[in-house]
Amino acid sequence: MANVKLEKINKVYPNGFKAIESIDLDIVDKEFMVLVGPSGCGKTTTLRMIAGLEEITGGKMFIGDVQVNDVAPKDRDIAMVFQNYALYPHMTVYDNMAFGLKLRKFSKKEIDERVTHAADILGIEPLLSRKPKQLSGGQRQRVALGRAIVRNPKVFLMDEPLSNLDAKLRVEMRAELSKLHHDLDTTFVYVTHDQTEAMTMGTRICIMYDGYIQQVDDPQTIYDSPANKFVAEFIGSPQMNLMDALLVEENGKVYAKVYDRLLELNEDKAKIVKEKGYIGKEVLLGARPEHAILDPDGIKAKVEVTELLGSETYVYTKAEGRSMVVRIDPDIKVSVDEEISFKFRSEKVHLFDKETELNICK
Repeated sequence: MANVKLEKINKVYPNGFKAIESIDLDIVDKEFMVLVGPSGCGKTTTLRMIAGLEEITGGKMFIGDVQVNDVAPKDRDIAMVFQNYALYPHMTVYDNMAFGLKLRKFSKKEIDERVTHAADILGIEPLLSRKPKQLSGGQRQRVALGRAIVRNPKVFLMDEPLSNLDAKLRVEMRAELSKLHHDLDTTFVYVTHDQTEAMTMGTRICIMYDGYIQQVDDPQTIYDSPANKFVAEFIGSPQMNLMDALLVEENGKVYAKVYDRLLELNEDKAKIVKEKGYIGKEVLLGARPEHAILDPDGIKAKVEVTELLGSETYVYTKAEGRSMVVRIDPDIKVSVDEEISFKFRSEKVHLFDKETELNICK
């Protein structure tokens, strides 16, 4: 097994387009690292450079202790699972899984043992004699995983492997991939644009945007303490509310003034904003919908849409011309065009510098 290390990695295409800008990333041995971000952020390019399918323009790439910048993909001891499964349609499931081992001149006995073991792990033993066209999307995905497992690689690379599955099957496969990672006890590097996949599967998440790494941490830390405005908005659904706020101090207490309402900051945040000289300055205040509390003395907003999800209700509102979303108990009934008042839990709000967009209190 192996760690993967990226040092000042760059990717510039012949037309001058910079896809990746000097990124550093340490992927620890046996962890499940998820690269996540919007389309075009550079996550798949990064994965393909790890695999050796894209040339590295600058920097160093290591798998284990070996620098692999000039090492061919077949010699990197990695296995890649693609979005489109990439199965050979004329081969049976068994032959698809065995094909790579045959090319490497493994014995028939060894091939049979590895294929049978992988099929047992994935629960696809009854499918070994079938062709890909006879399989469902979920079964094809398992075969693609099986083809990677038989290789017994140091690192598994996965490029949006669940994106072609329906919603129910994606949920099931998320759980299966997490279990597979635990059972195989090896390094997984997984690319997705789906924040739910990232949050539920990754031991750590690397959030990318516009060719740069924005934050790397465990899912809960990223949710609780986003490094900047982009991360704060990207993680969480519905996304975080953002509003202009003026930081003021009155009678020794520090408040964020939002729509003429004062929200007292807790002691830790108050200390930081005072030390950094933000008193009297405008900042962006971020608050997640789930941290809203209905309060008659809070922000007044007009209800535009309600979404009842059974266990919770999301209320889409407009306050002072700005759209905001709050989550409320489903037993509380509100109607379109009704006015509601709410505030946000002060210990859960985030403050971002308006120019740098960095989290002031991180």
